[in-house]
Amino acid sequence: MRLAKAIRSSAVLAVTAITIVSANIQAAAANPLSSAGNSSNDWHYSFTPYLYLPTATEGTSTIDGSSAGVDLDLGDILDILQGALSARFEAWKGQFGIISEGYFTYLEEDATLPGPVGANLEVTAKQAFISLMGAYRFHEGRTSRGRYSWDVSGGVRWNSITQDIDITGTSRAISVGGTETWFEPAIGLRAAYELSEDWTAGARVELSGFGVNGNDLQYTVLTGFDWQAWENVSLKFGYQWYGIDFATNRSSGRFAYDIDQHGPYLGASFTW
Repeated sequence: MRLAKAIRSSAVLAVTAITIVSANIQAAAANPLSSAGNSSNDWHYSFTPYLYLPTATEGTSTIDGSSAGVDLDLGDILDILQGALSARFEAWKGQFGIISEGYFTYLEEDATLPGPVGANLEVTAKQAFISLMGAYRFHEGRTSRGRYSWDVSGGVRWNSITQDIDITGTSRAISVGGTETWFEPAIGLRAAYELSEDWTAGARVELSGFGVNGNDLQYTVLTGFDWQAWENVSLKFGYQWYGIDFATNRSSGRFAYDIDQHGPYLGASFTW
């Protein structure tokens, strides 16, 4: 019983960490007021790497038909994070835009299971996603303070989650886990409002899944500020809420992930 509990707890921690560091690292979009140009004949680009720091994560994780509750803080995740990369690219020409986002993360946890045998437990987890969306600025204007804009977007996202749990040092090596990949539709809505020459307030809502390929709903809601620190570089910070409700049936049992989390985000946007 103690061995089964250790396997399940490590699996839950690994899968939780995957989603926390990821996604949605979909934090804020580049400042839409600076991404889209005033001239419809010119392309304007932005490249934005992100860091998302969830301070609370709660939900349920199910691996090979075994479920466990999840209640973790940021420190739990950072203990097993080996590396993560994420970035968002936007290209705008007048009112029309193209948005692409990519992400990859790698996590690993090693432990010695309790008991006289002293078996080694290794949990390896990887996640990647690539999204491609078209965008349209359907409303923009100006007040006495500055400009404002509303954008809508829609497209597709490809997701991949790999999770492997290996136990060695016993009479029989044990390996469980596998990979899940799927496509899903995605839509988004974004608003931005200039507070001053250097400061912009913004908010974004992004939804995906809608029951396609096992993902009932994946959401990102964020609000924050953009500070134009230099001519072509702006710094971003704010707060983000993220959740996912994914489930599928595998030959080894049900695989499901139902998680909600929230925390601050940080980013930098480079425009040209």
